[in-house]
Amino acid sequence: MPPRQSGTLTEAELRIMNVLWGKGSGTVQQVLDSITEKPSLAYNSVLTTIRVLERKGYLKHLKDGRAHVYTPLVGQKEATRSEIRHLVSRFFKNSQEQLVLNLLEDQGIEPGELDRLREMLDGKVAK
Repeated sequence: MPPRQSGTLTEAELRIMNVLWGKGSGTVQQVLDSITEKPSLAYNSVLTTIRVLERKGYLKHLKDGRAHVYTPLVGQKEATRSEIRHLVSRFFKNSQEQLVLNLLEDQGIEPGELDRLREMLDGKVAK
């Protein structure tokens, strides 16, 4: 039985999605040429990862001659929110408050950041 595919993005998948979100679309070679982080990836690794992303519903492809041009179906903002929802569900029992408290306790907060958070919270409460 093949392993169950995760709905979240692996590090390699995220590297590829970041390229495609930035470029809008691209072939496997264009994606490979645009990846600047180390370690570098092999063509076949990028191709395999792109195919996984397509099966997960993150990408689609159009044929352009012999090449396939891949385009994101999921936007970066949508993917980010999905990952955060997954994190909150998995580690914080769907409590966004617990996530925020954990971040504040772990990392502390600068006075300017705290002011911005207060403004955001005041805006949300006022609506």
